[in-house]
Amino acid sequence: MKKTNLINSEISYIISKMGHTDMLTIADSGLPIPKETKRIDLALKKGMPSFLDTLETILEELRVEEVIIAREMKTVSLVLYEKLMKKIEELEKEENMNIKIVEVEHEAFKEVTKKSMCVVRTGEFTPYANIILKSGVVF
Repeated sequence: MKKTNLINSEISYIISKMGHTDMLTIADSGLPIPKETKRIDLALKKGMPSFLDTLETILEELRVEEVIIAREMKTVSLVLYEKLMKKIEELEKEENMNIKIVEVEHEAFKEVTKKSMCVVRTGEFTPYANIILKSGVVF
């Protein structure tokens, strides 16, 4: 049995296939997912699982060197934005590295999701609770 907290076999499989700069998207329940992009749907009901819980679990298994978020998160969902920035700061300290944060307009964000290996859909109902994780290397 797996030792890490991530027990979702589909997500674990995607992460195991990721190479340097490959992307994985974590989405709120409303983000449109491109037909050509693999969907892993975790949404059970409003708020479950949450965006941050899903992110934290995935970050236990995935090395990240860059994140992409919608610029609108900062103004429309400030509380979530601040929690996300704190989480990234904690991760940088834990892993002794800098994570590049890229902010783009929401429409551009949706276009980039087409390049993700998958979109993990959560039950999050907070606007713009979406992030693209760009894989780093562990060496």
